[in-house]
Amino acid sequence: MTEPAATILVVEDEPQMLRFLRTALGAQGFRVVEAETAKEGLVAATTQNPEVILLDLGLPDGDGIDVARQVREWSRVPIIVLSARGREEDKVGALDAGADDYLTKPFGANELLARIRVALRHTIESSSAAGSPILDVGPLHVDLARREVTVSGREVRLTPIEYRLLTYLAQNAGKVLTHRQILKEVWGPPYAGQTHYLRVFMAQLRRKIEPDAARPKLLVTEPGVGYRMRDA
Repeated sequence: MTEPAATILVVEDEPQMLRFLRTALGAQGFRVVEAETAKEGLVAATTQNPEVILLDLGLPDGDGIDVARQVREWSRVPIIVLSARGREEDKVGALDAGADDYLTKPFGANELLARIRVALRHTIESSSAAGSPILDVGPLHVDLARREVTVSGREVRLTPIEYRLLTYLAQNAGKVLTHRQILKEVWGPPYAGQTHYLRVFMAQLRRKIEPDAARPKLLVTEPGVGYRMRDA
Protein backbone atom coordinates (compact mmCIF):
# COMPACT_ATOMS: atom_id res chain seq x y z
CA MET A 1 0.00 0.00 0.00
CA THR A 2 1.40 3.40 -0.98
CA GLU A 3 1.63 6.21 1.54
CA PRO A 4 -0.91 9.02 1.14
CA ALA A 5 0.45 12.14 -0.51
CA ALA A 6 1.38 15.01 1.80
CA THR A 7 -1.17 17.81 1.82
CA ILE A 8 0.09 21.30 0.98
CA LEU A 9 -2.17 24.24 1.78
CA VAL A 10 -1.54 27.14 -0.62
CA VAL A 11 -2.86 30.50 0.62
CA GLU A 12 -2.40 32.72 -2.44
CA ASP A 13 -4.67 35.07 -4.40
CA GLU A 14 -2.55 35.77 -7.49
CA PRO A 15 -3.89 33.56 -10.36
CA GLN A 16 -0.54 33.14 -12.14
CA MET A 17 1.30 32.13 -8.97
CA LEU A 18 -1.55 29.83 -8.01
CA ARG A 19 -1.33 28.03 -11.36
CA PHE A 20 2.45 27.72 -11.03
CA LEU A 21 2.18 26.24 -7.54
CA ARG A 22 -0.66 23.92 -8.50
CA THR A 23 1.37 22.54 -11.42
CA ALA A 24 4.71 22.29 -9.59
CA LEU A 25 3.26 20.60 -6.51
CA GLY A 26 0.85 18.36 -8.40
CA ALA A 27 3.67 17.05 -10.58
CA GLN A 28 5.41 15.85 -7.40
CA GLY A 29 2.31 14.02 -6.19
CA PHE A 30 1.33 16.44 -3.44
CA ARG A 31 -2.32 16.95 -2.58
CA VAL A 32 -2.91 20.68 -3.04
CA VAL A 33 -5.56 22.60 -1.10
CA GLU A 34 -6.10 26.18 -2.25
CA ALA A 35 -7.30 29.26 -0.39
CA GLU A 36 -7.38 32.78 -1.84
CA THR A 37 -8.08 34.80 1.33
CA ALA A 38 -6.84 34.90 4.90
CA LYS A 39 -10.22 33.72 6.15
CA GLU A 40 -10.30 30.75 3.75
CA GLY A 41 -6.71 29.91 4.68
CA LEU A 42 -7.47 29.74 8.39
CA VAL A 43 -10.52 27.55 7.78
CA ALA A 44 -8.51 25.20 5.54
CA ALA A 45 -5.68 25.05 8.09
CA THR A 46 -8.11 23.79 10.72
CA THR A 47 -10.09 21.39 8.51
CA GLN A 48 -7.66 19.96 5.93
CA ASN A 49 -4.74 18.93 8.22
CA PRO A 50 -1.98 20.21 5.90
CA GLU A 51 1.59 19.02 6.40
CA VAL A 52 2.95 22.34 5.04
CA ILE A 53 1.38 25.76 4.50
CA LEU A 54 2.59 28.02 1.68
CA LEU A 55 1.48 31.51 2.65
CA ASP A 56 1.39 34.76 0.69
CA LEU A 57 1.60 37.92 2.79
CA GLY A 58 -0.50 40.25 0.61
CA LEU A 59 -3.99 38.77 0.83
CA PRO A 60 -7.17 40.65 -0.15
CA ASP A 61 -8.73 40.50 3.33
CA GLY A 62 -5.69 40.73 5.57
CA ASP A 63 -1.98 40.22 6.08
CA GLY A 64 -0.41 36.77 5.93
CA ILE A 65 1.60 37.62 9.04
CA ASP A 66 -1.65 37.66 11.01
CA VAL A 67 -2.55 34.27 9.52
CA ALA A 68 0.81 32.83 10.60
CA ARG A 69 0.38 34.26 14.09
CA GLN A 70 -3.11 32.75 14.46
CA VAL A 71 -2.06 29.33 13.15
CA ARG A 72 0.82 29.29 15.63
CA GLU A 73 -1.61 29.65 18.52
CA TRP A 74 -2.65 26.00 18.04
CA SER A 75 -0.41 24.29 15.46
CA ARG A 76 3.28 23.64 14.71
CA VAL A 77 2.66 22.88 11.01
CA PRO A 78 5.57 24.27 8.93
CA ILE A 79 4.73 27.62 7.30
CA ILE A 80 6.73 28.80 4.29
CA VAL A 81 6.03 32.41 3.37
CA LEU A 82 5.97 33.27 -0.34
CA SER A 83 6.05 37.01 -0.89
CA ALA A 84 7.14 39.77 -3.23
CA ARG A 85 8.20 41.74 -0.15
CA GLY A 86 11.96 41.31 -0.01
CA ARG A 87 12.86 43.72 2.79
CA GLU A 88 14.62 42.32 5.82
CA GLU A 89 11.99 43.74 8.18
CA ASP A 90 9.25 41.84 6.31
CA LYS A 91 11.19 38.60 6.61
CA VAL A 92 11.88 39.16 10.30
CA GLY A 93 8.23 40.06 10.92
CA ALA A 94 6.99 36.87 9.25
CA LEU A 95 9.50 34.65 11.02
CA ASP A 96 8.84 36.26 14.40
CA ALA A 97 5.13 35.64 13.81
CA GLY A 98 5.82 31.92 13.52
CA ALA A 99 6.79 31.23 9.89
CA ASP A 100 9.52 28.61 9.40
CA ASP A 101 10.94 29.83 6.11
CA TYR A 102 10.65 32.67 3.59
CA LEU A 103 10.93 32.70 -0.20
CA THR A 104 10.98 35.97 -2.12
CA LYS A 105 9.10 36.02 -5.42
CA PRO A 106 10.03 35.19 -8.11
CA PHE A 107 11.55 31.80 -7.27
CA GLY A 108 12.05 28.52 -9.11
CA ALA A 109 10.16 25.27 -8.62
CA ASN A 110 13.31 23.39 -7.57
CA GLU A 111 14.08 25.85 -4.77
CA LEU A 112 10.50 25.70 -3.51
CA LEU A 113 10.43 21.89 -3.56
CA ALA A 114 13.75 21.75 -1.70
CA ARG A 115 12.34 24.00 1.06
CA ILE A 116 9.21 21.83 1.27
CA ARG A 117 11.30 18.64 1.58
CA VAL A 118 13.28 20.19 4.44
CA ALA A 119 10.05 21.23 6.18
CA LEU A 120 8.53 17.75 5.84
CA ARG A 121 11.72 16.04 6.96
CA HIS A 122 12.03 18.31 9.97
CA THR A 123 8.45 17.53 10.99
CA ILE A 124 9.09 13.77 10.79
CA GLU A 125 12.38 14.02 12.68
CA SER A 126 10.85 16.24 15.37
CA SER A 127 8.02 13.74 15.88
CA SER A 128 10.30 10.71 16.00
CA ALA A 129 12.77 12.51 18.25
CA ALA A 130 10.17 13.65 20.77
CA GLY A 131 11.54 12.52 24.09
CA SER A 132 14.77 11.30 22.50
CA PRO A 133 17.95 12.46 24.25
CA ILE A 134 19.96 12.42 21.00
CA LEU A 135 20.24 15.11 18.31
CA ASP A 136 22.12 14.30 15.09
CA VAL A 137 22.59 16.92 12.37
CA GLY A 138 25.20 15.99 9.78
CA PRO A 139 28.53 15.56 11.62
CA LEU A 140 27.08 17.04 14.81
CA HIS A 141 26.02 14.67 17.60
CA VAL A 142 24.43 16.03 20.80
CA ASP A 143 23.64 13.73 23.73
CA LEU A 144 21.17 15.77 25.78
CA ALA A 145 21.13 13.35 28.68
CA ARG A 146 24.91 13.46 29.10
CA ARG A 147 25.29 17.03 27.82
CA GLU A 148 27.97 15.79 25.45
CA VAL A 149 28.71 17.25 22.02
CA THR A 150 30.86 15.68 19.31
CA VAL A 151 31.61 16.73 15.75
CA SER A 152 32.74 13.89 13.46
CA GLY A 153 33.55 11.89 16.60
CA ARG A 154 35.62 14.67 18.17
CA GLU A 155 34.46 15.84 21.59
CA VAL A 156 33.69 19.55 21.83
CA ARG A 157 33.67 21.39 25.16
CA LEU A 158 31.10 24.19 25.36
CA THR A 159 30.16 26.80 27.94
CA PRO A 160 26.56 26.61 29.27
CA ILE A 161 25.43 29.44 26.98
CA GLU A 162 27.16 27.91 23.94
CA TYR A 163 25.50 24.58 24.73
CA ARG A 164 22.01 26.12 25.01
CA LEU A 165 22.56 28.04 21.78
CA LEU A 166 23.76 24.95 19.91
CA THR A 167 20.96 22.70 21.12
CA TYR A 168 18.29 25.28 20.24
CA LEU A 169 19.67 25.57 16.71
CA ALA A 170 19.98 21.78 16.39
CA GLN A 171 16.42 21.21 17.58
CA ASN A 172 15.29 23.56 14.80
CA ALA A 173 17.71 22.40 12.07
CA GLY A 174 16.67 23.62 8.64
CA LYS A 175 14.55 26.44 10.08
CA VAL A 176 15.45 30.13 9.95
CA LEU A 177 15.53 31.56 13.48
CA THR A 178 15.50 35.31 13.96
CA HIS A 179 17.88 37.12 16.29
CA ARG A 180 14.95 37.90 18.61
CA GLN A 181 13.75 34.28 18.73
CA ILE A 182 17.21 32.98 19.61
CA LEU A 183 17.93 35.64 22.21
CA LYS A 184 14.57 35.12 23.95
CA GLU A 185 15.04 31.34 24.03
CA VAL A 186 18.71 31.21 25.06
CA TRP A 187 19.17 34.35 27.18
CA GLY A 188 15.58 35.17 28.14
CA PRO A 189 13.01 37.83 27.09
CA PRO A 190 14.88 40.80 28.64
CA TYR A 191 17.75 40.17 26.19
CA ALA A 192 15.63 40.04 23.00
CA GLY A 193 17.29 43.16 21.59
CA GLN A 194 20.90 42.39 22.58
CA THR A 195 22.10 41.13 19.19
CA HIS A 196 25.76 41.76 20.05
CA TYR A 197 25.58 38.88 22.58
CA LEU A 198 24.44 36.58 19.83
CA ARG A 199 27.15 37.64 17.37
CA VAL A 200 29.87 37.01 19.96
CA PHE A 201 28.63 33.57 20.95
CA MET A 202 27.93 32.47 17.36
CA ALA A 203 31.53 33.36 16.50
CA GLN A 204 32.77 31.31 19.48
CA LEU A 205 30.54 28.37 18.56
CA ARG A 206 31.69 28.38 14.95
CA ARG A 207 35.32 28.31 16.04
CA LYS A 208 34.59 25.17 18.05
CA ILE A 209 32.44 23.15 15.65
CA GLU A 210 33.18 24.39 12.11
CA PRO A 211 36.27 23.18 10.18
CA ASP A 212 36.65 26.76 8.94
CA ALA A 213 34.86 29.35 11.09
CA ALA A 214 35.24 31.98 8.35
CA ARG A 215 33.32 29.74 5.90
CA PRO A 216 30.70 28.02 8.06
CA LYS A 217 29.00 24.95 6.61
CA LEU A 218 26.68 24.09 9.49
CA LEU A 219 25.80 27.38 11.21
CA VAL A 220 24.82 29.72 8.40
CA THR A 221 23.89 33.40 8.60
CA GLU A 222 20.62 34.70 7.16
CA PRO A 223 21.72 38.33 6.55
CA GLY A 224 19.72 40.86 8.53
CA VAL A 225 17.38 38.14 9.80
CA GLY A 226 19.12 35.56 11.98
CA TYR A 227 20.70 32.10 11.68
CA ARG A 228 19.92 28.65 10.40
CA MET A 229 21.54 25.32 11.24
CA ARG A 230 21.85 23.69 7.86
CA ASP A 231 19.81 20.49 7.70
CA ALA A 232 22.13 17.79 6.34
